[in-house]
Amino acid sequence: MKKISILGSTGSIGKTTLDVIRQNPNLYEVIALSANTNILEIEKQAREFNPKIIAIFDEKKAKELRKKIPNIKIVSGLDGLIEIVSLDEVDFVMSSICGFIGLIPTIHAIKKNKTIGLANKEVMVSAGDFVNSLLDKHSAKLIPVDSEHNAIFQCLKNEKTKDVKRIILTASGGPFFNYSIEKLSKITLNDALNHPTYKMGKKISVDSSTLMNKGLEIIEAYHLFKLDIDQIDVVIHPQSIIHSFVEFIDGSILAQMSKPNMYIPISYSLSYPNRIKSNIEKFDFIKNDKLSFFQPDLEKFKCLRLAIDAIKEKKSYPCFLNAANEVLVEKFLNKKISYLDISNKLEQLITFHKTKDMLSLDDILEVDKQARDLANKLC
Repeated sequence: MKKISILGSTGSIGKTTLDVIRQNPNLYEVIALSANTNILEIEKQAREFNPKIIAIFDEKKAKELRKKIPNIKIVSGLDGLIEIVSLDEVDFVMSSICGFIGLIPTIHAIKKNKTIGLANKEVMVSAGDFVNSLLDKHSAKLIPVDSEHNAIFQCLKNEKTKDVKRIILTASGGPFFNYSIEKLSKITLNDALNHPTYKMGKKISVDSSTLMNKGLEIIEAYHLFKLDIDQIDVVIHPQSIIHSFVEFIDGSILAQMSKPNMYIPISYSLSYPNRIKSNIEKFDFIKNDKLSFFQPDLEKFKCLRLAIDAIKEKKSYPCFLNAANEVLVEKFLNKKISYLDISNKLEQLITFHKTKDMLSLDDILEVDKQARDLANKLC
C-alpha cells in the first residue's frame, strides 16, 4: 500500500488525487494533507481520510484547526510543508501547491528520495537545472501530472531519448483564442476565469487564458525530458482530446488521448509503473469525430512568446519571468491592472533583468525576489 502526502489537498489536483484514493482504498493510504487557509475543506478531508498530520501554511488558520480536530497533529508554515514531505513512511508526494511556494518542499521531497507527482510547473520553470542536479544525486523520481507532460511521459515509456525527433504540446487555446487585440483589451476578470475545458484555480485559469501556462509548460518540458528547445512545439487543439504527441526519428507519432479529465494523469502518476481500473466511460470516437489544430499567434498571445524567449536565454530568465508573472496575475486578480497589462508589463519588466547562473537555491531565491520586488515597484 502506497502512503501518500499531498501538498495542496484543497485545490483541484489535490481533490482529484483524493478521488483516486477514495476509489482505491486497498492501494493507498493518506498520511498527510496540506492547505494554505481553507481549513473548512481540509477538516472534511481529515474526517474522511484520517491523516496522521496536516500542514496549514497560515499559522492563524492552523491554530483554529487544532481546536477543531485535536486528535490530529497540525503543523504550519513552510516548516510544516517540509515536515509532511519528509516523513519516513511517506512513499509518494503529490506536489500540487500552485506557484513558487511549492519549490522548497519539493526539493526536500527529492532529498528524501520520494516519488513525486509533479503538478506544480513552477518548480521546473524556476529551478529546472538545480532540480535535475538534485535528481542526479538522489534516488527520487519525478512523475509529471500536468495532462500534457503526463501524456509525453506515457508516450516515452520504454523509448530512447535519442530516438525522439520532437514533442508537441497541445493547448486548448483558452477562452480567447479567436479574439482580436481590440476585444482582448476589454477582457474582465470573470471572463478570464472561465476556462472552456477545465475548472481550475484562479491563477492557472488566468495563465491558461494568456497562454502563459503553455509557455511555462514548454520550459517545464525542456527540463523534464532533456530535449533541445527546437524539439518542443505547441499546437492549439480546442477539443483537448489529444493531450500531447511524440514524433520519432522514423516518422512514427505516438499520441496520448482521452476526454479531458485530470483523473487519468493523476491516477497514472499514483499507480506508475502500473495502471489501475477507473470508472471513466469508454471513449466514443463517433461523438468525438472532430480533431482540429491551429498555430498559436505569438503576437496576440505575447506571454507564450516571452516564455519561449526566456528558455532560449536559459539561466535565470525563466525564474525571473515566472516570478514577475505571478505578481502581475495577482494584481489582475485584485483588479489593479488590466488583462493586457499582464503581457505588456511583463515584456517591460524582462528588459530590466540581467541574466545570471542558477547554481544554488540561494541564487534561485534571489532572482525570484528581485523579480517580485521590481514588479511590485514598477507596476
